[in-house]
Amino acid sequence: MKDALQRVLRHALKRDGEIEMDIVSYREQDQERLVQIWERAVRATHSFLEEQHIQFYRDVVSKVLQERQVEVWETLDKEHQPVGFIGLQDNFIEMLFVDPSQHGQGVGRLLIEHTVKIKGRHLKVDVNEQNPGAAQFYSKMGFVQIGRSEFDGSGNPFPLLHLEIS
Repeated sequence: MKDALQRVLRHALKRDGEIEMDIVSYREQDQERLVQIWERAVRATHSFLEEQHIQFYRDVVSKVLQERQVEVWETLDKEHQPVGFIGLQDNFIEMLFVDPSQHGQGVGRLLIEHTVKIKGRHLKVDVNEQNPGAAQFYSKMGFVQIGRSEFDGSGNPFPLLHLEIS
């Protein structure tokens, strides 16, 4: 019954007329899978992080998901398994992670397009300066840099680029 009540959007990627991906609101049973996606994505894109940083942030992401501190949307493949997710706080993108096996397949774009549909065009995000692939992705999506910080939100020396789209 809970799944029947869950909001599901079928503004999905289609290939050969068949729906390949759906976006659904956070499903509690996917928490560990989302944390695993986060970790695989971070290990693939955040080479500047040391192991203790990855473990620290992994715990933070797990807690944020478990406590539902942000609004989370998942992208599901045709087997209904998560392949990416976005976490939102109002119009701020707190996190967007896609399984590395799906990089370049439109999952991130789909999540941004979904976010624009539900939140409007004025979105903001912070991206690690040392993650040029993410900065390039957001630039392709129309985000522009509006500022920069020397430290991340936890006070670590990982500069952030402040981006927005409107």
